[in-house]
Amino acid sequence: MAGITLTQAQTQLDAWIAASLKVAQGQSYTIGSRSLTRADAEDIQAMITYWNGKVNELTNGGAGVRVRGLTLG
Repeated sequence: MAGITLTQAQTQLDAWIAASLKVAQGQSYTIGSRSLTRADAEDIQAMITYWNGKVNELTNGGAGVRVRGLTLG
């Protein structure tokens, strides 16, 4: 099996950033008798850091950790 591609890593990073935005808008909600609780913000941040590292590694050999112009860490 081939390794992770840049496209796959970027897709994962984008998904986790979107998840972070959803959590920022509200951790949980209830409609009638059904409820939804989103993932923990710390877990999401860990995944953003991980996938950002993969994207960075695949694009420029791991020089610095950046997410869309913002330095993490």
